[in-house]
Amino acid sequence: QVRLVESGGGLVQPGDSLRLSCAGSGLTYLGYVMAWFRQAPGKDREFVAALSWGGSDELYADSVKGRFTISRDVSTNVETTLYLQMNSLKAEDTAVYYCSAKEGRAQVLPTTAEDYRFWGQGTQVTVSP
Repeated sequence: QVRLVESGGGLVQPGDSLRLSCAGSGLTYLGYVMAWFRQAPGKDREFVAALSWGGSDELYADSVKGRFTISRDVSTNVETTLYLQMNSLKAEDTAVYYCSAKEGRAQVLPTTAEDYRFWGQGTQVTVSP
């Protein structure tokens, strides 16, 4: 059973950096697309970044391009850690950040929440003076 657990959220000031982690286990399928989404109060869950299983393809939302970087470490055949390095944080980055995964490989990395089957519980990121 796939399990995703996020960590690393917190309260930071505008311009600061933060790195989120997502510990993934039970990843027994041949490959996955992994992604970060976020949801601010009163808003829909929105795509932040996605990464192909091999790491060769990355995709970012326009709002975070150039500031955020998605990456992944492979621990074992069925365990991995997904990261989101967030630099130059802004107040509008405040949200609950979710790690997600979908089985299989994709020529075009999906950007809608409905495309992802597995989700973590989320970690709060608050950017405030």
